[in-house]
Amino acid sequence: MAFLSNLDIAVSGMIAERARADVIAQNVANADTTRTANGGPYVRQNVIFTENRSYKRTRDTSLSAIEFRTIFGEKLLELRGLAGKNRSQTMEGVLLTQVVEDPTPPTPVYDPSHPDADEDGYYYLPNVDVAEEQIDMLAATQSYSANLTIFNSLKSLANKALTIGKSS
Repeated sequence: MAFLSNLDIAVSGMIAERARADVIAQNVANADTTRTANGGPYVRQNVIFTENRSYKRTRDTSLSAIEFRTIFGEKLLELRGLAGKNRSQTMEGVLLTQVVEDPTPPTPVYDPSHPDADEDGYYYLPNVDVAEEQIDMLAATQSYSANLTIFNSLKSLANKALTIGKSS
């Protein structure tokens, strides 16, 4: 069934965009964090995606560093008869390869009374631009939506193909 590989691509795209949205949400949530466990301000995170033309996946192997078990992924396994089995298949699609720190320096703010101020009276705000994060979230949402549309179209085509030759 050749259409199943196309479903894999759409599902992996949705999983990748969901991971991207979570990283963006984390960035926005920490936009004002001036002190982390490492001692400095929060550093903006970015995701890196790669094309994955062919990789092996077993039931328990994650698609990416940030795996999201979705109804779609579980349904695909069920449709293929792999649910609950330790069999592998070849899948194609998008792979989240890493989450990296943005190299942009933090913004210095002069306020000697701030608890995180250094000896010169400066404390540092994270390198997170909330407007930029909103634009990135919009792009992630639109990409997720496009993949969902493709998934639903392929599902509809598969259902119609199953009815070909069926007598009324």
